[in-house]
Amino acid sequence: MTAESLPLGSNQSQRILRLYNLYRLIIGLALVLLISSELDNQLLEVTNADWFRYGSWLYLIINVLVATLMQRPHHLAQVFALALIDVLLLSSLFYAAGGTPSGIGNLLIVAVAIANILLRGRIGLLIAALAAIALIYLTFYLSLSRPSAASHYLQAGALGALCFAAALFVQGLSRRLQVSETLAEQRAADVANLEALNEQILQRMRTGILVLDSQRRVLLANQGALGLLGQERLAGRIIDPYFPALVVRLQQWHDNPTLRPAELKAQEGGPALQPSFVLLQRGKQQHTLVFLDDISQIAQQAQQLKLAALGRLTAGIAHEIRNPLGAISHAAQLLQESEHLDGPDQRLLQIIQDHSRRMNLVIENVLQLSRRRQSEPQLLDLKYWLHRFAGEFRNSLPSTQQLHVETGVGSLQTRMDPNQLTQVLTNLVQNGLRYSAQRNPHGQVWLRLFRDASSDLPVLEVLDDGPGVSAEQVPRLFEPFHTTENKGTGLGLYISRELCESNQARLDYKQREGGGSCFRITFAHPRKLS
Repeated sequence: MTAESLPLGSNQSQRILRLYNLYRLIIGLALVLLISSELDNQLLEVTNADWFRYGSWLYLIINVLVATLMQRPHHLAQVFALALIDVLLLSSLFYAAGGTPSGIGNLLIVAVAIANILLRGRIGLLIAALAAIALIYLTFYLSLSRPSAASHYLQAGALGALCFAAALFVQGLSRRLQVSETLAEQRAADVANLEALNEQILQRMRTGILVLDSQRRVLLANQGALGLLGQERLAGRIIDPYFPALVVRLQQWHDNPTLRPAELKAQEGGPALQPSFVLLQRGKQQHTLVFLDDISQIAQQAQQLKLAALGRLTAGIAHEIRNPLGAISHAAQLLQESEHLDGPDQRLLQIIQDHSRRMNLVIENVLQLSRRRQSEPQLLDLKYWLHRFAGEFRNSLPSTQQLHVETGVGSLQTRMDPNQLTQVLTNLVQNGLRYSAQRNPHGQVWLRLFRDASSDLPVLEVLDDGPGVSAEQVPRLFEPFHTTENKGTGLGLYISRELCESNQARLDYKQREGGGSCFRITFAHPRKLS
C-alpha cells in the first residue's frame, strides 16, 4: 500500500498537526463539560450513559497525552495510528450516544478530512472507509437493540458517503496547494539564485557602483567602488563628509542632467574617476545610482588602440621612410669626407647624421611595438641570472661608470622571458647611468634584489643617484613618446612596462630617499605562471 503525504518535517505539516491536536482537545473538553453538566441526558439519546462518560474522559486524556508526547512525529505510521485511534474513539462515542441523532458522526467527517491532509492517496481513503464502515455497522448494531434505529440507515450511509467525499475533496485541494507551494518555492529559489548571481557579478565588476538614498546615504557599494574610493565600508554612511567632490558633481547633475560631470579624485594619489548618475524610482522613494569609472584604465586602453594603429601604419610605411633616410645619412657621410668643408658645414652635417639616427631609432621602437613577439616565460633563478647579467654588462662599461649588485639571502625564483628581462634591465640601467653622470663625476647604478615582506614576491630595484624625476613628470613617466630629453624617443620606459606586464610582472617608479630614482620590478610568483 503506497501513500503520498506532506513531509512530516515541513513547517506546514507541523502547523496542521498542532491544529489537529488543538481541535481534538477542544472536542474532548466539550464532551467532558457536556457530561459534567448532565446535559448529555437531555440533548442526546444516550444508549449507555456510563460508557459515554468514560469514553469522553478517555478521549480527552488520550488527546492530552498525544498532544504532549507526540508533538513531532517522524514516521507516517505514527500519523496513521493517530488518525485510526481518533476514528475508533469517535465511533465508540457515536454508538454510546445513540447513533446518527447524536451528531457525533459529523465529528468523524472532520477527523477524516484532517487526516487526509496529512495522509494522501490510498491510505487516506482507508481512513475514510474505516469511518464509513464504522458508521454503518454501528447503526446496524444499534437497530438490533433499538428498533427505532432502523430508520437511521439512510443518514448513516450519507455520513459514510460524506467521509469519502471529504477525503477526495481534501486530497485534491491539498495536492493542488502543494503543487502551487512547490512552484512558489522553485520560483523563490530561482529568484534567490538570480539575486546571488547578480550580487556576485556586481561585486566583481571593476566599475564602482553606489546606490544613494535621498539623504545621500549609501545603501549599496560594491568592491569596485570601495577600492576606487579607498574605503573598507560605506554602507549606511552619508557620503557628504567623505567625498565632497562627488557631492558637488551630484548636485550639478541634478541641476542639469545633460551635462557630463567632471572627473574627480576621491583620495590623494588615487586614480582619476569619471562619475555618472542614474535616477532610480522605487515607489515613492527616489534613489540615485552612481557609476565610478577609472579614467586611467580607459585612457590606457585607448592608448593601446592608438599604438596598435600606429604600429600597423608604421609597418606599412617603414620602408618608404627608411630608404630616403638611408640616402640622406649616406650622403651626409660622403659629404663629411670632403676636404672642402669648413667647420660650420661639418657641424651641419653632424646635425643631419644625429637626427637621422634619432629618426631611425624612433622607427625601430615603433616597429618593435607592432611586431613584438609573444613572451616565453622560463623558470629563472634571479640571483644567478642577475649576477650573470651584471658581469656581461660591466664588460661594455667605460671606466667612469659602475654597476653594483646587492642580493638577499635565499633562493629567489620567478617565471619570465629572459630575453625580455634583459631588454628591460638594459634600458633601466642605461637610463640610470646617464642620469647619474649628470650630477656626479662617475655614473653609478645599484641593482638590489630581495623578497618583499608583505607580498612574499621577488623584487628587483634599479637605483641611481641622479637628479630624479620631478613630481610633475611622474604621472606621465610611462606614457609613450613622453621624454624629458631632446634626443629621447619616449618609448623606452613604455616598452619596458609593457614587457613586464606581458610576463605578469609590474614596473613602478618611486622617489629614492636621499635623491635619485628607483625603478622597481615586482615579479610574479613562480607558480602563478605556466
